[in-house]
Amino acid sequence: MFVDIAKVTLAAGAGGDGCVAFHREKYVAAGGPSGGDGGHGGSVFLHACDTLSTLSDFRYKRKYAAQRGADGEAARRSGKQGADLIIRVPRGTLVKCAETGRLIADISCDEPVRMAKGGRGGWGNHHFATPTRQAPRFAKAGTPGESVEVTLELKLLADVGLLGFPNVGKSSLISVVSQAKPIVADYHFTTITPVLGVVSMGLGHSFVMADIPGLIEGAAEGVGLGHAFLRHVERCRMLVHVLDAAGSEERDPIEDFARINEELARYSPELAGRPQIVAANKIDLATPEQLARLREFVAQQGLPYYEICAPIHEGTQELINAVAAKLAELPPIKRFEAEELTPDMLAPKEQVKFTVRAEDGVFFVEDAPWLLRILRACNMDDYSSLQHFQRVLQSSGIIEALENHGVQEGDTVAIYDFEFDYVT
Repeated sequence: MFVDIAKVTLAAGAGGDGCVAFHREKYVAAGGPSGGDGGHGGSVFLHACDTLSTLSDFRYKRKYAAQRGADGEAARRSGKQGADLIIRVPRGTLVKCAETGRLIADISCDEPVRMAKGGRGGWGNHHFATPTRQAPRFAKAGTPGESVEVTLELKLLADVGLLGFPNVGKSSLISVVSQAKPIVADYHFTTITPVLGVVSMGLGHSFVMADIPGLIEGAAEGVGLGHAFLRHVERCRMLVHVLDAAGSEERDPIEDFARINEELARYSPELAGRPQIVAANKIDLATPEQLARLREFVAQQGLPYYEICAPIHEGTQELINAVAAKLAELPPIKRFEAEELTPDMLAPKEQVKFTVRAEDGVFFVEDAPWLLRILRACNMDDYSSLQHFQRVLQSSGIIEALENHGVQEGDTVAIYDFEFDYVT
């Protein structure tokens, strides 16, 4: 079964707890605290895999958890770090927050993408020894790992998408120009899942073509199979619109062309603006009058037009050459950029709450788990990311609350484990 949407929970491992221990050795007086630190919890990564083509592996297993870090031990021995969990997904999978729909990542590159960060290991009691507190009998617990519920949505990576009503010959076309083996038969919806085929144009030159299940009127609203598979056309750099030139299904190819493009526009105006080439198929069944009428109509639309008979390879090479030439002029396959996390994107249960307290000239922002998520998503070494975090502090009211508590320029502000000097 072709599965292209799945909802899963990804849970990173918690950090191990710090240890409370004291060094005891013969002839060593007052050995002092020797509790080791807990190990960091494992993180969860998603990795693009070219051997997977569906999300069917996620139908039955819905929760994935990385390993917890081990607790610290005596003699300042740190606990073992929890193993990271790397989950393979098909290349082209989009990861969205299940509650808010925010795009988190596009798994299209070769590097694994971290989705949930493991918790930090707690400090052992040797960290808390001071001249006045030489035998601390406490340690720090490990922090919990991140846990996120996400929706995985597969959008196939293809250069060219084949569009058209059912039974116009899309499967026949992809079967003769590539090594793909779709079902070809004389009935509607023989293709019920997207089919990818690699079209070779010689040594070192090829492109990927996708046969999308036939669209019908109302596909953008879920009629037929179109609603389920229109998403797979979104990455395509260009479209090949296949028409039944002979009207063998008792449909007018000109009306078919208008209806399909209307469905594209209703689903995504951007998608409707992609370059198109029209391929008039089944010319062996069409009359000269039918071909002349269709040829004139496409010319009025200002689109390239090719007449083919896919089963006997007539005109297919000319069509493929034209597609390859057009692809050489177009930008690479679309990659979706992750959306920055802002307070208004948080789920309803994550209300924007926080507390501010001052202690010894340090201003602590606490009780704000929502802010911790945003903080972890920001790269403080990147200027634009730092600016985004500053805007979040301003829009959420944290800056105003700090000023109400008397913060002055140069004072230290601590947000969990991130500290900075306040600047007006």
